[in-house]
Amino acid sequence: MATHLVWDWNGTLLHDTDLVIAATNASFAELGIPSITPERYRELFCVPVPLFYERLLGRPVPADEWEVLDGVFHRHYRSRADEAALAEGAAELLAAWRAAGRTQSVCSLAAHDQLLPLVARLGIAEHFTRVDGSVGGVVAGKAEQMARHLAAQVEVDPASVVVIGDAVDDAVAAGHVGARAVLYAGGSHSRRSLARAGVPVVDSLAEAVHVAEELVTGTPRTL
Repeated sequence: MATHLVWDWNGTLLHDTDLVIAATNASFAELGIPSITPERYRELFCVPVPLFYERLLGRPVPADEWEVLDGVFHRHYRSRADEAALAEGAAELLAAWRAAGRTQSVCSLAAHDQLLPLVARLGIAEHFTRVDGSVGGVVAGKAEQMARHLAAQVEVDPASVVVIGDAVDDAVAAGHVGARAVLYAGGSHSRRSLARAGVPVVDSLAEAVHVAEELVTGTPRTL
């Protein structure tokens, strides 16, 4: 069975965790909230994001306050968005996987109309059979997004799919569709928090690809 990789975007293929933390602290400074260290951010961060703010602030966050927090964060993130680049070695891994006749796609909660131009600008669009982000301003959960993503690829058997992401949510989404998952500890979550998902946790995307191949075929592939 040929392995199909489903890549997460933010914090996985796109190395933007440092940018996210910088935007978070810029928004906190504007709103009078104490700054957060990268270590604390990666230990507390979770999806859905409002729960992250509740964990950070130690109290419930009303809907109107959340809208303000979210809006200010995204303004600061967008002002820095051009600083984001692909994770180390990602371009080479994607090209090698495609050159070997293997398939891969992207499933993200990022806005679809922003995701597609960015994937194209980074020069990697040709490597994917499909790229899906959230549409119409409605951000579904990752499990629902993953189900739609695979349903649109009828030729892909979920049993051959390995989701590579940087969040426990990615592992949950994989399980929801009958796929496997490998989690990358170089993104938005700490290794300790990822370990709770009960799936392999790795320190590089290259290692993630090797483990993914072994999960499906029993034999790691050298790229």
